[in-house]
Amino acid sequence: MSFTVGEHSARHVRRIVALHLLRWRMVELMDPAKLAVTELLSNVVRHVPDRHCELVIRRQTGGVRVEVTDGCPELPLPCVPDFEKETGRGLVLLDAAVGEWGVEPRSEGGKTVWFECWVGAGREFSG
Repeated sequence: MSFTVGEHSARHVRRIVALHLLRWRMVELMDPAKLAVTELLSNVVRHVPDRHCELVIRRQTGGVRVEVTDGCPELPLPCVPDFEKETGRGLVLLDAAVGEWGVEPRSEGGKTVWFECWVGAGREFSG
């Protein structure tokens, strides 16, 4: 999917992710995947000037991979969260919720931020 995100777009994308996981019988991945995709889209809203991104949801053996690609070359960097501020905890939450995640710079500019969740991986999140 290719679209421009707004402040309320994450709600619609969470529903799309949940419907895919339901169809693929990966219901236990709904909470971590919805949290993670929300964090990635929030970063697009905050840091990508045109707010345009592409979303890919891939079924994998035993799990799912979600990719968010945007045109901003700035790579997200994990930091020690300052709990006095409202922002800065997204990558910490992402890391806690999913099995694995990463960032891949794109040769034509921009980046892809991705995460993977696996059924029975032992990480459980209830949010």
